[in-house]
Amino acid sequence: MIAGKFWASFKAQLNKLANLFWEADPIAQMRYEYDNAVEQLKEGRKGLEMYRGLVERVTRQVQENEAHGKKLEAQAKAYLKAGDRETASRFALELQKNKKELEENKAQLAMHEGAYQNNLMKIQHANKKLIEVREKIQKYDAELKMSEAEAEISKLSESFDMNITTDFGQIENVVQQKIDNNRGKARVAADLSQKGIADIKAEENMEKMLAEDALKDLEIEMGLKSPETVPVTESAKDLGPATEKQTS
Repeated sequence: MIAGKFWASFKAQLNKLANLFWEADPIAQMRYEYDNAVEQLKEGRKGLEMYRGLVERVTRQVQENEAHGKKLEAQAKAYLKAGDRETASRFALELQKNKKELEENKAQLAMHEGAYQNNLMKIQHANKKLIEVREKIQKYDAELKMSEAEAEISKLSESFDMNITTDFGQIENVVQQKIDNNRGKARVAADLSQKGIADIKAEENMEKMLAEDALKDLEIEMGLKSPETVPVTESAKDLGPATEKQTS
């Protein structure tokens, strides 16, 4: 009883292992079964070819019997017409044996021809089924690969989701942060480049006013203009609060 249980458990494990291989690559398993069936069909075809040789041999025997029977009949009739009954009787006896042999060969031919046609029909049917199986294997293989591709595409769609919780979303967030940091650096550099512009412009304005005052003084010295005609400059307004003149 224990040995029986052990054997049953062992067979169950073997069956489990077989199912694992079976399910691992079902298309390969189908091709294996198809190849086995093709080999069996090839062996069946060889047997059918040999059997057809037997049919052809019996057919030839029947044809020979028929030809020999016609010859015997003609010889028996010829000797009978010639009045040689003894020789005619020998040919008649041989003709009778030939007819019996012909009937037996015809019976065998009919039996072998029928068996051949039945086996031929079976092999033709099996060949047709094999073609259908081959087409199914190709169809299932294509559908299986397509379904695997669809599953992979589905996984890619999930991994490329913009949700921040996914890997792709987190990577995108890192990239966006880098972009923001780079833009921040560029803005700071731009803002820093404006520093001191107002002071530079004020200094340039002051230099222009001083140059204008110097030109006016030169014109007065040269007598080109009198002090009364020189307009009061507003440089003090631009340069800051003016200092009050001390009264003497």
